[in-house]
Amino acid sequence: MIAIAVTGHMDLTEASVPLVRRALREALTPYRREGITGLSCVAGGADSLFAEAVLALGGRLVAVIPSRDYRERRVGAGHAETFDRLVEAADEVIVLDHAGAGADGQAYEDANRVLLRRADRLFAVWDGRSSTAPPGGTAAAVADARRAGLPVDVVWPDGAKRENAGGAAGR
Repeated sequence: MIAIAVTGHMDLTEASVPLVRRALREALTPYRREGITGLSCVAGGADSLFAEAVLALGGRLVAVIPSRDYRERRVGAGHAETFDRLVEAADEVIVLDHAGAGADGQAYEDANRVLLRRADRLFAVWDGRSSTAPPGGTAAAVADARRAGLPVDVVWPDGAKRENAGGAAGR
């Protein structure tokens, strides 16, 4: 069984979602035989697309929730149904002991630490841009994984774009 964590952008364009979904499934397929444990914060965008791909390939999902109030305060109405479905499908749900996932990014940074500590490799749905976002964003997770010697697979299919193409939002 291989443990693969995900980090990635939340602000994928609508046209990018099927591209990323397909690319994630293709990237995960070679690991199907040995069994996949997918580690994800199940946020909108890359995290949820990854979690869905893991489950579709018969893997097990570990959901890492950054704070106790994450569902109520950070999951928007457009993502709530998907979030709830993925948390329900998870074999394990880890809720970090932060009261809230605030703007300082600490809860997200700690969630990334949990993901990286439990993973054998990291999939990064990442456009490769650095970020001005607080700690806990995609670029920071990739840098942390690389510093730790964790293999990083960047999954960014041709044609994929972000709503925030300037890269200011790291998640």
